[in-house]
Amino acid sequence: MKDYQGYFIDLDGTTYKGKERIPAAGRFIKRLQETGKEVLFVTNNSTRTPDFVAKNLRKNHDINVTAENVYTTAIATADYLRSIAPAKSKIYVIGESGLKLALEKRGFILTDDQPEYVVVGLDTSVTYEKLEKAVLLIRSGAKFIGTNADSNLPNERGMVPGAGSIVKLVEYATQTKPVMIGKPEAIIMKMALERVQLPKEKVIMVGDNYHTDIEAAINVGMDSLLVYTGLSRPEEVIKEKIQPTYKVNNLDEWKI
Repeated sequence: MKDYQGYFIDLDGTTYKGKERIPAAGRFIKRLQETGKEVLFVTNNSTRTPDFVAKNLRKNHDINVTAENVYTTAIATADYLRSIAPAKSKIYVIGESGLKLALEKRGFILTDDQPEYVVVGLDTSVTYEKLEKAVLLIRSGAKFIGTNADSNLPNERGMVPGAGSIVKLVEYATQTKPVMIGKPEAIIMKMALERVQLPKEKVIMVGDNYHTDIEAAINVGMDSLLVYTGLSRPEEVIKEKIQPTYKVNNLDEWKI
């Protein structure tokens, strides 16, 4: 086993299950911190700010981290756009405060007046009017960016529509493929690697979902650790052509 210097870690299903703690995950993160490893939570959730996520981890899961330890698709989307577009570029956004704040902090102007880009993420208050604007702007030439392709999100009511469901609606109406940022795409992983300033050979992706966390690592050429505390099941994963680098039942099994 390699001596990894950085750990990219998924949240729901890996670090916790909704409001429920995963005790092994808390112990795992504490061991990483005690041995001086770089810890970065990499999440497809674009609705919350890193500060909100970190506060939730501290308050509800006894995991002592700060906003600097959190990398959301909102931040990754802002970082990606900043790498290809100048400050003050105009962007139309379907999304919530986490996404809008990340873009504004990078100096972008959020507007529906002739934007160069349309960014679509999860918006629990989405309306036909918002979707109509996005479609018309993309059909008029604005470049289409999607935060992530998650079709569903788990909550107490069940598997509700995720950001990917909204992105797909806009894609269907425009017949335009978006640039996708979040897991399993390589973009969020490349942006996260730039954030921690480590080569991919020194970092491992830890997650519970083969089709997002593990495929994201595969797509960028990183090692991966699949933990069976969330979505993916052993009988499903064994059928995949490319296997995770490592698999554990819980994170207590991982030797640092």
